[in-house]
Amino acid sequence: MKLFRINNKINPSIEELREKEDFELIAELSHHQIKDFVKNHITEESRIIRYYMVYQILMVLTGLYFIIRSIFLAFTGIVQPIIFSASGLAFTLTLLVIIHELLHGFALKITGAKRIAFGGFIRKFIFYAEADRHVMNRKQFAFVALTPFVVIKLITLAGIIILYNQPALYFPMVVMTAHSLFCAGDIVLLSYFYRFPGCEIFSYDERSEKKSYFYKRTKVIQ
Repeated sequence: MKLFRINNKINPSIEELREKEDFELIAELSHHQIKDFVKNHITEESRIIRYYMVYQILMVLTGLYFIIRSIFLAFTGIVQPIIFSASGLAFTLTLLVIIHELLHGFALKITGAKRIAFGGFIRKFIFYAEADRHVMNRKQFAFVALTPFVVIKLITLAGIIILYNQPALYFPMVVMTAHSLFCAGDIVLLSYFYRFPGCEIFSYDERSEKKSYFYKRTKVIQ
């Protein structure tokens, strides 16, 4: 059973999105252009993006504080904080990338996706999870986009509480602040669903083309 359906109705099929006059194609995104898409839309006037930018500034400042503090402590002979900070950065840039995408895949599975695949462009440091030809509405997309953000945030916050006043605190703190940067693409893509107030937006991935499509319903359902 698919979850998060609009008004408990099944989402339109790809054929309906493409062929019916009730829907209009509003965006076609190649996966290798995700980083450019994020750069072009991160400055747009959007409540979601504004909130995220404020949050991101706080995370960057927090992360810089702990990293710089660990460096100064290392000069005094206290090396544990910088070791945990470096370990946190290394973990974030390697294993956490995999965990992040697996969480997207898990969320896609919950929404009813049958064919899930993972891909990426290492040179551009772009990674993604996709559900081939699986149409999602706004609620489903939000669930998929925010699952890694929420899950990793809760785990790192728990680690910060447990390790408070210990050198190991630097590990979850650095992971939490660095991971927030990874979520920029998810937030920007989610914000696209709110660019058309009062309209239903649907999206799906076409794995053979390595593209994502966004459609708007042009006809209001009575």
